[in-house]
Amino acid sequence: MSRENNECIIVFVTAGSDQEADLLREKLLEQKLAACVSKTNVNSLFSWKNEIQSENEVLLIIKTKKSLYGELEALILEWHSYDVPEIIALPIIAGSKPYLEWIDEVTEKNN
Repeated sequence: MSRENNECIIVFVTAGSDQEADLLREKLLEQKLAACVSKTNVNSLFSWKNEIQSENEVLLIIKTKKSLYGELEALILEWHSYDVPEIIALPIIAGSKPYLEWIDEVTEKNN
């Protein structure tokens, strides 16, 4: 397994409902664009169209590879209900070697 082209990343995405979050999780896993997608409820306070707004949302924490980000983003944009969904990728700078290998293995498209 080469870490050069398949660096593991975490992607954060907020969804407007549990149903939308579950749909996105299932599609990401079915397409092997993620190894694991955790979800938790959050309350977001943000500025939108010059107004401060507060919304209950569902935060998805997606474990994947950098090489899959483009496909992952396209899938989210296709199925997400927001005009401008939060899609933020962060590098994993260190982690358990077996866990990172698992992410790499699970997201192989030819499995």
